[in-house]
Amino acid sequence: MTQELAAFVGIDWADEKHAACLIPAAGGIAQQTEIEQTPEAITAWAADLRVRFDGRPIGVCLEQSRGALVYALMQYDFLVLYPINPKQLAAYREALYPSGAKNDPNDAELVARFLRDHSDKLRARHPDDEATRALRLFTEQRRKWVEDRVALTNELRQRLKESYPLALELSGDNLASESFLALLEKFPSQRELQRSSPKQLQEWLPRRRRVADDPPTAELLRQRIAAIRKVPLITTDRPVLEHSRLAISHLVLLLKAINHSISECEQKISEQFAKHPDAELFASFPGAGPALAPRLASAYGSDRDKLQDARDMQQLSGIAPVMRTSGKSKIVLMRWACPKFLRQTFHEHARCSTSKSRWARAYVVMRTQRGDSYQQILRGLAFKWQRIIFRCWKTNQPYDEERYIRRLHATGSELVKFISENPPKNA
Repeated sequence: MTQELAAFVGIDWADEKHAACLIPAAGGIAQQTEIEQTPEAITAWAADLRVRFDGRPIGVCLEQSRGALVYALMQYDFLVLYPINPKQLAAYREALYPSGAKNDPNDAELVARFLRDHSDKLRARHPDDEATRALRLFTEQRRKWVEDRVALTNELRQRLKESYPLALELSGDNLASESFLALLEKFPSQRELQRSSPKQLQEWLPRRRRVADDPPTAELLRQRIAAIRKVPLITTDRPVLEHSRLAISHLVLLLKAINHSISECEQKISEQFAKHPDAELFASFPGAGPALAPRLASAYGSDRDKLQDARDMQQLSGIAPVMRTSGKSKIVLMRWACPKFLRQTFHEHARCSTSKSRWARAYVVMRTQRGDSYQQILRGLAFKWQRIIFRCWKTNQPYDEERYIRRLHATGSELVKFISENPPKNA
């Protein structure tokens, strides 16, 4: 690819203006320029490059893999984008400028020279098809909102402990459920709940499942209402109660909004996954349900030429470890420089597969008996799954559990003796 590029461009991106440096592949001095973050400026800059180099490919290296600038440059087919890890540039700068001097134009030139001299250390950005890109954005957004919901739920739990513990007894361990949020929206304080009429309480209290030993429903309800009215306040400090009431009302609104956003996002994910050309393939893997199958599809995409070996994904996702050797010492370390959401996807799939796959469950038992930690086992299991997923993806064949187990028997794998002894939990 290096020989095919007509020029090398390095961009030190910023919020309003980007420092850019261009080095022609044919030789010559580095040419500095500045690009404003506006559609007109970016379009004019790209059009000038297209005319100047007759539409030949031009490498563009920058410290971003996504964002406003990347999305703007993606529309030009002659620009080949090379995202660079900021740590790489920092180490490169320190090697050339030990004094610690730094400015944007110099950084842009360093990025351009790094691309020219070390393009074999960078991975060109290959745009995926529309369905894959949509899945990646929606699944990452859903995960972020789920994490936000957990944080809000934890804060709500703390507020309820401080002023409204009675509500925790009525929550059923799901503080983000729509029914419980509706209860808090109607009665944001314990006093308001206790002062409500029996008819209101009957309407808003969570329904309890009837068991044979329970008294008749009307009598049970009367007893519950009487018990609720007798529960004392945990504090009578007025400032605390007023503050907590306001905080609870605010958190309820945020949780209801985020629940709605997550539902909409899940609907979008379902729609986009149905359009994905490899939806059936990724849905065939054990443990890859409605949440994880789209995430696996967004990780691999539909371009079979993007990855040449399973190791490409193992290293990109951070599942493959890093080895440091010096003399007689040899240290194996976890790989930290990777997309965290991507690594999380394979970790979670490995964990979910243990309840659906016979050999995955056997692998956990085998490694546990060796004394490995649970996280080490999950990384090892994810490593194995990545090899399997890559082969199925490359050959466009859905996963077949029995076929893989027959393969383990044929190769004399140590896993075989653990498979029959330890069936999956949900078998």
